[in-house]
Amino acid sequence: MSGFDSFAMVDWSGGNDTGPRPRRDAIWACVVRDRQADAPVYLRNRGLAEDWLAALVEEELAAGRRLCLGFDFPFGYPAGFGEWLVGSDDPLQLWDWFEACIEDAPRANNRFDVAGRINLRFGGRGPFWGNGLKRDVDGLPRTKRGYANPFPERRRVEHLARGSFTCWQMSGAGSVGGQVMMGLPVLSRLRRRFAGQVAVWPFEALDRPVALVEIWPSLTVDTAPEQMIKDAWQVQQVALDLARRPVADLKRQLDVMAPTEGWILGVDPR
Repeated sequence: MSGFDSFAMVDWSGGNDTGPRPRRDAIWACVVRDRQADAPVYLRNRGLAEDWLAALVEEELAAGRRLCLGFDFPFGYPAGFGEWLVGSDDPLQLWDWFEACIEDAPRANNRFDVAGRINLRFGGRGPFWGNGLKRDVDGLPRTKRGYANPFPERRRVEHLARGSFTCWQMSGAGSVGGQVMMGLPVLSRLRRRFAGQVAVWPFEALDRPVALVEIWPSLTVDTAPEQMIKDAWQVQQVALDLARRPVADLKRQLDVMAPTEGWILGVDPR
């Protein structure tokens, strides 16, 4: 099943509350129904974003609409990491592990400390790097100097998606690592809250009312109009593009085998 009635795309953030005024490098979301886009929604922190997401899923389920819900961070890590960390190559077990370890509040979270604790199992030189805090974090190097990663640097899809970033980087430009750590716990809770109603692509068959998919807006949307914040423009355009795409084309793009690492929707594995 690949025909959806509504599409919602989310630009995520691993940082702290971004304040009341809409701004870039924050959480933005946009919903498209009947090929018509709502205005992009600014969500200043992850708590508000999680509440918004839960309300959206409830609304779509109540209306009997199938929802495609996209997020711009990796759903999995390079091969081998999950097996080592949680004893399984099932990425959804990794989601639950991070949900149990991550502490999150609007003004602070422990993502750097969690990365450091993982690194210490390997002597403190990797796989994560990039301490963005003023204080030192045991086990987490600030730069890649002396860095050693026992796992692949990138997932297979990131070798095909030029310009994408590695999930091991925790701070600095392109620090997707923080988004992953602060995003997977939210997705884990959504799966539990709506048990039996949510399927995660490409790990599960898309035979449920809600599909969670991984996106990378820069894959198809680059510049934005001067009057719009780029993040807001991108989620709106990605949602519109998917909503207006022929069902057969979307079905082809969803036909991907990546059961451990995950995949970016729109990247051709062939």
